Amino acid sequence: MATPGPVTPEAPFEPSQPPVIEGFNPTVYRNPEGFKEKFLRKTRENPMVPIGCLGTAAALTYGLYCFHRGHSQRSQLMMRTRIAAQGFTVTAILLGLAASAMKSRP
Repeated sequence: MATPGPVTPEAPFEPSQPPVIEGFNPTVYRNPEGFKEKFLRKTRENPMVPIGCLGTAAALTYGLYCFHRGHSQRSQLMMRTRIAAQGFTVTAILLGLAASAMKSRP
């Protein structure tokens, strides 16, 4: 059985730097955007998604409040409203993806 030869690294590994991969640029934007900038950009691109999320959260919160207060009929209505708001949000996401895919086509 042959023993393998010594392995010499090509370049020293620097953990503070990302690895260098030929033809790959890890940042698409010249200035990396923060959370606020990205949130505002995504909201401008598809404003129905945040509206659907707020509607879902509002229906859930009010439904839980009604459940806690003992108003079971209204609580059930709010849980059904929450499902409708979630469906609206998912539909808005899918339509936004379809619109951006159509826009990026040549």
